[in-house]
Amino acid sequence: MNIKQLLLALLPLAGSGTASLSIEVYAQVAAPYTDPGNGFVFDGITDPVYSVTYGIILPQASTSSEFIGEIVAPLDAKWIGLALGGAMIGDLLIVSWPNGNEIVYSTRYATEYALPDVYEGPTITTLPSSMVNSTHWKFVFRCQNCTSWEGGGGIDPTGTGVFAWAYSSIGVDDPSDPNTTFQEHTDFGFYGINFPDAQNSNYQNYLQGNSGSPPPTSTPTGPTSTSTTTTTGPTATATPFDYIIVGAGPGGIIAADRLSEAGKKVLLLERGGPSTAETGGTYDAPWAQSANLTKFDIPGLFESMFTDPDAWWWCKDINFFAGCLLGGGTSVNGALYWLPASDDFSTANGWPSSWGNHQPYTSKLTQRLPSTDHPSTDGQRYLEQSATVVSQLLNGQGYSQITINDNPDYKDHVYGYSAFDFINGQRGGPVATYLQTALARSNFVYKDYTLVSQVIRNGSTILGVRTNNTSLGPNGIVPLNPNGRVILSAGSFGTPRILFQSGIGPTDMIQTVQSNPTAAANLPPQSQWINLPVGQGVSDNPSINLVFTHPSIDAYDNWADVWSDPRPADAQQYLQSRSGVFAGASPKLNFWRAYSGSDGRTRYAQGTVRPGAASVNTSLAYNASQIFTITVYLSEGISSRGRIGIDAALNAKALTNPWLTDPVDKTVLLQALQDVISNINSVPGLTLITPDHTMTLEEYVDAYDPSTMCSNHWVGSAKIGSSASTAVVDENVKVFNTDNLFIVDASIIPSLPIGNPHGTLMSAAEQAVAKILALAGGP
Repeated sequence: MNIKQLLLALLPLAGSGTASLSIEVYAQVAAPYTDPGNGFVFDGITDPVYSVTYGIILPQASTSSEFIGEIVAPLDAKWIGLALGGAMIGDLLIVSWPNGNEIVYSTRYATEYALPDVYEGPTITTLPSSMVNSTHWKFVFRCQNCTSWEGGGGIDPTGTGVFAWAYSSIGVDDPSDPNTTFQEHTDFGFYGINFPDAQNSNYQNYLQGNSGSPPPTSTPTGPTSTSTTTTTGPTATATPFDYIIVGAGPGGIIAADRLSEAGKKVLLLERGGPSTAETGGTYDAPWAQSANLTKFDIPGLFESMFTDPDAWWWCKDINFFAGCLLGGGTSVNGALYWLPASDDFSTANGWPSSWGNHQPYTSKLTQRLPSTDHPSTDGQRYLEQSATVVSQLLNGQGYSQITINDNPDYKDHVYGYSAFDFINGQRGGPVATYLQTALARSNFVYKDYTLVSQVIRNGSTILGVRTNNTSLGPNGIVPLNPNGRVILSAGSFGTPRILFQSGIGPTDMIQTVQSNPTAAANLPPQSQWINLPVGQGVSDNPSINLVFTHPSIDAYDNWADVWSDPRPADAQQYLQSRSGVFAGASPKLNFWRAYSGSDGRTRYAQGTVRPGAASVNTSLAYNASQIFTITVYLSEGISSRGRIGIDAALNAKALTNPWLTDPVDKTVLLQALQDVISNINSVPGLTLITPDHTMTLEEYVDAYDPSTMCSNHWVGSAKIGSSASTAVVDENVKVFNTDNLFIVDASIIPSLPIGNPHGTLMSAAEQAVAKILALAGGP
């Protein structure tokens, strides 16, 4: 069986939703590596998401009943499972976890999707190099009578196979008991293995605890026991591409689709894994498993993104909410979708004059991705009581009701039903549209679980990218074709971090990389550093929540049970017809108002209305089933700015918070909040409970936690402009002082648009890729 056939064997194990993806998505294949702690040469992988290493050694023989195995995991891994035949059902399972300074293990077997039973027959012996330290645990073991099992499955030392791993961030019920019960795994994955590669003449030496003679070939490369930047597959001959796009968020997906449509050979790399079922995602809501619908498919599960105890989709190395999965933020956000206003791309808002005519690109966007303010397939709106109450409030303030995306330039004293880019009652966005047409093309390749640390460059010329995936090329380096180009689309935090590690950005950030022993080894020499204002002058909407009660409101149990125990009638309606409450997200109504500040700038306030509340702080007695929230944001026109950077561990973070650093912004936001409640007594039964009568709005804003003021609409960390002293990319989105490095994501947006930046970003991506294709000198 060759490698391609081996990878085909993975496909049915991941569920029916994977069929539309290229098999290369699953191309983790075991490679030799040496454990530096014991000198044993294993054949295995390191999973790039959880940094868990899996290895195996076989005796040098055509038949064998045993092997040596290894699992090296961070302490965040509360238990690890290994299925020796690649499936939970019908294969021998080895489960292990740390308990104090010891490793506890058991062999299991399952005949259904339930807690696997303890399985008698195999004999496991813990080998001396097993250990638990302050950061990791390592289980090195001899597994006898482990190469065949009930049902006819087994390991053929002369053939190939598939292993499956299971990871859990939730501990077993009794860590001291090998026969303990435990919850379902947090995540799982697969890798292929060529068993002859795992055979080793030093097998008997390893059982005695010594590494024996070195293998006749050169020292293997591959996973190490603790590194998060190790490789994930065999070293291979690299395939060059015309365009390498880093990050499968909205910018990267749209760019990949349009470039492959133009006949270019395109590689799209994503550090995370699948999201929706269509992309191979399997994180199904318990009540929606029969329909194979994941958390990312069902709009009504949006609020559970922030309350799920196992929120694996958030990037762990960014100090704010950022989606590390296919689709990026568009797979985890509320999907509010505002078509850009003319002002959003104006020179007054920081854009080059050549970007002013956005309409042709916005039209291309809406042809692929129309908006809807009634996402339920039956055309009805659900859970709209909060919208009804707030419309009464706004009518008394001189507002007009409109269909918002029919009037993108009308953003003063207007309100309307919330608009989304859901499709047929499910999450849509670029994953359901642009990505699907790209995947159908032979000149397009998509790889997930592939982390890019830097672009490889010679002075101003980009040669390729460095990844953690050696199946893409030696040392994980992927080259470009002659005149090829790299596009960074890793987001407002991810793109700056890649630039810093590539020697591009402010000197203090590159010096931070230089002080990191792992990253410093690959940093270009100081003579090639490019000083640009990466991460500087960023903005995000400051937002304040006002919480109310009204007797007409259905707070929908504050969205607490939508994941595990939804209202039965609503769940059934959605499963039958993709209609009802679950066809929409929590926002129900939006409104805007323009304000003139004392500095002469026009600032826009946006309001979002939804049932429920993130938190309630009040001295008043209230009915929790009647709460709703108005979130008031400041958007276009704000002058407060902050800075994004990295720490010594290369975690991305805000070095300077961007909210209300200019006192005029604070004054305008306070005025907007006061205006919202100015006629509250005109709506019978409407009560403001947060803040309540014991606190003024001024005191409320002064005491507001900055971490909850964040809207996660970060823009400007690699802003577009006309000068390398004030911007990172030029009008063609090419990074200043480079020949062939481009950026297409929210980081190029120079200032906040009037509404949520979701729609503006996708329109900008359409325009950016058109400018890249039109620029001379490309492939």
